[in-house]
Amino acid sequence: MKSGPWAETGGGFPRPVWFWAGVAAGTAGTVLHLPMFLHARHMGYRMAGMAPDPAMVAGMALIVCGVGAVLVGLWPPRAEALRREAAAVRVRADDDAGLRPAHVMLLIVLSLAVTIDVMKPLTLSLVVPGVAAEYGLASPLRPGGAVSVAWLPLAGISGTMVGSFVWAGLGDRIGRRNSILLAGVLFATTSVCGAMPGFWWNVLMCFVMGMAAGGMIPIAFTLMAETVPRRHRGWLMVLIGGNVTVAYALTSWLAAVLTPEFGWRALWLVGLPTGLLLLVLNHWIPESPRFLLATGREEQARELLRRYGSTVVSPVSGPVPVSGSAPALVSGAGPGDAPGDAPGSGAGSALLSGSAHGSAHGPGSGPGPVPPGDVPGHLRLWGRGFGSRTAVLTLLATGAGLLTYGFQMWLPVNLGRVGYLEASSARILRDSALISLPLNVLTALLYGLWSSRRTAVVVAGSAAGALVVLAVAGETVAGDESLMRLLLFVPLWGISATAAVVAAYSSEVYPTALRSRGTGWAAGVSKAGGVLVLALAVGTAAVPPMEVTALVAAVPLALAAVAFVFLAPETRGRRLDES
Repeated sequence: MKSGPWAETGGGFPRPVWFWAGVAAGTAGTVLHLPMFLHARHMGYRMAGMAPDPAMVAGMALIVCGVGAVLVGLWPPRAEALRREAAAVRVRADDDAGLRPAHVMLLIVLSLAVTIDVMKPLTLSLVVPGVAAEYGLASPLRPGGAVSVAWLPLAGISGTMVGSFVWAGLGDRIGRRNSILLAGVLFATTSVCGAMPGFWWNVLMCFVMGMAAGGMIPIAFTLMAETVPRRHRGWLMVLIGGNVTVAYALTSWLAAVLTPEFGWRALWLVGLPTGLLLLVLNHWIPESPRFLLATGREEQARELLRRYGSTVVSPVSGPVPVSGSAPALVSGAGPGDAPGDAPGSGAGSALLSGSAHGSAHGPGSGPGPVPPGDVPGHLRLWGRGFGSRTAVLTLLATGAGLLTYGFQMWLPVNLGRVGYLEASSARILRDSALISLPLNVLTALLYGLWSSRRTAVVVAGSAAGALVVLAVAGETVAGDESLMRLLLFVPLWGISATAAVVAAYSSEVYPTALRSRGTGWAAGVSKAGGVLVLALAVGTAAVPPMEVTALVAAVPLALAAVAFVFLAPETRGRRLDES
C-alpha cells in the first residue's frame, strides 16, 4: 500500500516548513510585545491608555501571519474525507495489559498539558481585581465604573465553550496530536494579553485563548481513553483530571509571588513559555491510529499499536470503509479481545483486509447502541440508547461548570468583598487547594477500583453539600482565615473532582464514533453555565455574592447525584467498544 504524501516527513505534519515557520513568527511577534511592558515598569506595569509602539504593531502582524501559517502546516489535504474514514475505525487498548513506558511518558505529558490548559481560566479569576483597578471598570470593589469587568471572564469562558465544540470536530479533521499542538501555539501567542494597553484587546485575546483551552482537554482525554488499558484507564483519567487542583495551587502561588511586584499582567505572560513547552514535548504525544490509517501511514499505525499495546477493530456492521487509502485493522485474539476471535494470535494487531474478515467481534460481544450515521453532529448523542446517559452527563457538566465558572470565577473578588486583600485571598485559595489534593487521589482510586457511577454520586453529592454549608456559614467566619480555608477546601476539591469525573466518564460512556462529540459536548456544556452567570454579571453590572454562586452550583450537582443513581450506566471494567 502506498504511504500518504506526508507519512514520514516533518514529524507527521502535512507541511512542516509552514508549521515551524508559523511557530517562529508567532513567538517573535509575542516577544515584540514585551518592550512596552518593560517600559511601563516605572508606572507599576500599568499600560492603560498607552499607544502601541511600532514593535508591538509589527508583533501583532507576525502573530496573525504565524497562526495562519501554523494552520496551513497542520491542515491535511482531504480533511473532511479523512474525518469520515477515521470515524469508521475503532481503537481498543489491550484491556488486561500493564502500563508500559510509553503509557507513563504519555500520561506525564498529558498531565502537564491539562495543568497548563486549566491554568488559563483560573488565571482569569485572579486578574479580574487588577484589571478592574487599572482600567477603572465596574466591580464589587469599584461599583462606579461605566463598563463591567465581567466582560473579560465572559469572553474567556465563552471562548472555552466555543472551543469545546470546535475542537471536537477538529480532532478528526487534522488529528488529535495536531489539535493539541494548535492549542499550544494559541496559548503562547495569546499571552500578549499581558501586554495589551487597551481593555477590549484583552477581551479579544481572552476569547481566542479560551477557545484553545476549551478545546484541548476533550482531545487529551479521548487520546488517553484510546491508549490506556482498561484496568488503569478510569483512575488515571480522574487523577489527571484532578490536576485542576494542582493548577489552582500553582496559579494561586504565581499570583501571590508575581502580582505584588509585576502586577496582574505577568500572570498572562506566563502563557508564552508554557505554550512553547507543549510544542517541545510534541514528540511524546502520539497521533490516533485511526487518523494514521486514514492518511495512509500504515507503518506508523502498526508501530504505534505495538508501542501502546492497542488494537484497532472494524465496526460491527462490516469492513472498515477507508476508500482504499488504508486497510482495516482487525485485532488478533489475546488478553482483552472479544469472545469469538480466533485464539492464539496474541494481543497484537494484524493488518488484514476488512472485506475478507469483516467484524472482529463474535456473537454476543458487540458494543452497545450504534449511533445512526445519517443523523448529523451532536444530535446523535440524544438518539436511542444514548439520550439518558447524555442527559445525566449534561446535568453533572452543568453543575461542574457553575462550580468552576460561577462560584470559583468570582471567589477572589468575593473574598475581597469581605475584607481580604488580593495577596491574602491568593494564599487562602492556594492553601485550600493544597489541602484538598489527597482527596483527588482518593477520588481516582474510587473511580478506578470501586465504581465510576457511584463515584460520580459521591463527588456530586459531597460538593453540593459543602456548597450549601459555605453559603450558610461563609459570611460569619470571614474574619478567620483558618476557618475560611477549611470551608473552602471541599468546594475547591469539588471543582477538580467534578471536572475530572465529567472528562473521564464522557470519554468512556460513548462508542468510538461518538467519543469526540461526547467529550466535546460535556466540555461545552460545562462552560455554558459559566457563560450564563457572567452574562448576567455584565447585564446587571454586579457580581453575585459567594452564597448565591454556591447555591446556584449546588442545585444541578444535587440533581446529577440523584440522576446518576437511576440512569447512568457503569463503565468500570467495560471495554470502550462496549460503551
